Amino acid sequence: MCDSPHPLAPLEEDEYVLDTPLVRDFVGSVRARIDEAESPARACELIQPLFQGLLADRTWLPERYQEAAAESGMGGGIGQWLLFRAADRSLSLFSLVVPAGAMTPVHDHLAWGLVGLYRGNQDEEFYRPEGGTLELTRRRPLEPGDHYVLLPPRDDVHRVRTTSDVTSVSIHLLANDTGCILRHTYDEDTGQARPFRSGYVNAECEGPIGLDLPGTT
Repeated sequence: MCDSPHPLAPLEEDEYVLDTPLVRDFVGSVRARIDEAESPARACELIQPLFQGLLADRTWLPERYQEAAAESGMGGGIGQWLLFRAADRSLSLFSLVVPAGAMTPVHDHLAWGLVGLYRGNQDEEFYRPEGGTLELTRRRPLEPGDHYVLLPPRDDVHRVRTTSDVTSVSIHLLANDTGCILRHTYDEDTGQARPFRSGYVNAECEGPIGLDLPGTT
């Protein structure tokens, strides 16, 4: 399967921020399944058993990657912690930490992949931007172990809210360097898209980080 181009300069090498045998084995197995797949949908199907195993393992993710972040590109203390990214920016693995009672803005990812809940509870809402509005297409509660597929442009725009009294932690495996690309938030009332870059707590990106950024970098 051919990967889509990524508008970021390549890194010198793959970056394993969480450099453990488990993460390296997981990434290697994911890449092998991507190479087998003829489409993003098929890649997600092949990767799902690996991803479910990662969500079920309570030992691999250190506490520091489950902490909120006061300075956050998504606001609300939401921390995005990079665990791995490919040198060509075609794949990233990261945790997203949402404090109790907080929620993300409505946002897109511009990449296919898998998202699953590792800790806490969330409500998830999917939207379809259409004709200057946002159409709510799905709402459901999430418990640890639940996961879902992102397949742009249809299934890509969503928002999550932590409903537990503890911080929620979700694991993202996406086919871009999600924290560093320029993507979009959406106004709930008008559906207007605004550029933003979420960034990572623990890794550098080119360009400014935050909400309501200029449309070019």
